[in-house]
Amino acid sequence: MSDPVEPLRVGMVLFPNLTSLDLIGPFDVLNTPRCKIDLLWHRIEPVTVQGGFAIVPTATFADYAPPDILFVPGGPGQLPAMDEEELIAFVAKAARGARYITSVCTGALILGAAGLLKGKRATTHWASHDQLALLGAIPVAERVVEDGNIITGGGVTSGIDFALVLTARLWGEAAAKAIQLALEYDPAPPFPGGSVKTSEPAIVAAMRERMAPLLEKRVATATRIGREKLGL
Repeated sequence: MSDPVEPLRVGMVLFPNLTSLDLIGPFDVLNTPRCKIDLLWHRIEPVTVQGGFAIVPTATFADYAPPDILFVPGGPGQLPAMDEEELIAFVAKAARGARYITSVCTGALILGAAGLLKGKRATTHWASHDQLALLGAIPVAERVVEDGNIITGGGVTSGIDFALVLTARLWGEAAAKAIQLALEYDPAPPFPGGSVKTSEPAIVAAMRERMAPLLEKRVATATRIGREKLGL
């Protein structure tokens, strides 16, 4: 008998104040015997995410070899993460040996800060699409965007879609459909909307106003990093 195939190593980057569903959605899709998932941070200590609960890392940046699949979530903590030299250096190094480089939501901006999206088509949360161009990417308003071995997902819940697309690339559509059924992923929102295209203009405007202070900081950070570190 032949030896069993080694599971793919999936490295998921952690940082304080990340959006939990950005991480948990893809984690649940990829959490099969075909993958060995590690949660990565500077130290093996709880990382407090948006909402106040904690996730415990399983490995550190310093002792983790480049994974087969590199994944970066988003969330408010993406802003300080973009300026964390050790985190950005790890992402850049891990990407060089990764089979797939991936993100969900504003995790794409962290990929951008690591210089991985120059000239690449990518997506992120709808409210941050403009910031992708500041980091050299080509913004695409789609739920999942593929450009070579880079796969980016839009905001939060699109992490499930991204991970299903990745599953299909790795093991075929039937495997992705089986996981989709196991998770009973059959979206039927209780209310119309959920995207800029389908939501009422007044709701979109109110959400943009609520997010304005954070978005201003994201634009400023992306502009600075694009100019000072990426030479854009």
